[in-house]
Amino acid sequence: MCIFCKIIAGEIPNKTILEDENFLAFEDINPSANIHALIIPKVHIQSFNEMTPNIMANMTTFIQEVALTLGVKSDGYRLITNIGTNGGQEVEHIHFHMLAGEKLGPIYKK
Repeated sequence: MCIFCKIIAGEIPNKTILEDENFLAFEDINPSANIHALIIPKVHIQSFNEMTPNIMANMTTFIQEVALTLGVKSDGYRLITNIGTNGGQEVEHIHFHMLAGEKLGPIYKK
């Protein structure tokens, strides 16, 4: 069982931001911005490559609710998902990082 599935099962505590029957948003324990939320489906999906359109559509609505809950919808935020080893995915459970609460710099350097 992956670490996110253990969080969903209540085996590992988290600081929940928002939760419904299908998704969970919680604070990242190693934040990269003033606000850093992790947003996951409660069903185990390894990566974005396995995501179905139906789950993604519902997750989109949930992510927008997280932005509203955190008060960052109007000021803006960055939404990131890493896919596979070369994409930097560290936990093999689809998750989105929501970074906000400050002016974020560019993500690419030349």
